Amino acid sequence: MDTTATIRSAKPDDTDAIMNLADAIGLFEGEELEELGNMLAGYFDGSLGEEHSWIVCENDGVVGVAYFAPEQYAYGTWNLYLIAVHPKHQGKGNGAAMLRQVEQTLFSKGERLLLVETSGLPNFELTRKFYRKQGYEEEARIREFYKAGDDKIIFRKVLVTSEH
Repeated sequence: MDTTATIRSAKPDDTDAIMNLADAIGLFEGEELEELGNMLAGYFDGSLGEEHSWIVCENDGVVGVAYFAPEQYAYGTWNLYLIAVHPKHQGKGNGAAMLRQVEQTLFSKGERLLLVETSGLPNFELTRKFYRKQGYEEEARIREFYKAGDDKIIFRKVLVTSEH
C-alpha cells in the first residue's frame, strides 16, 4: 500500500472523488455510473441499510473505494460489490489493503463467506487475477449473463470456517 495511505469509512464529502475514480477506471458506462451514484447517495442517507459499508483508501485524496453488503437471504454471506483503485495508484497494494480491511471487518463479526462477481471479458482478466492472488476461488460461471459473450464469474472466499 502507498506508505502514506489510510483506509477509512467513506464520508459524504468523498462523493465527487469516488465518482471521478469510478469514471477513471473505465469499467463503468453512463447508466452504471449513475446507478453507482444512486447507491452511494443511499448509503449516506441511510436508505441502503445499516449493514452496507463503503470504505475509501486515501493518499492526498481518495485513491480507492470498496463497497460491501450482506447477501439478503443467506446467513453470514456477504458480497463485495465494488473495489476500485485509481489507475495512477494501481499496483501499489492499495486494492489488496482495502480487500484485507473488508475481510478483517467481516471476520471479526464472525461472517462466513465473501463473494465477488465480475465479468468474463478479456479486459477483466487483471481483475480476475487480482482475486485469485488474494485467495479467492472461482465458484461459478454463468455463461452470457451480462450479454452475449459476457459471462458472470463468481469468486468465493471462506472467512470463518464452521469449526469456529
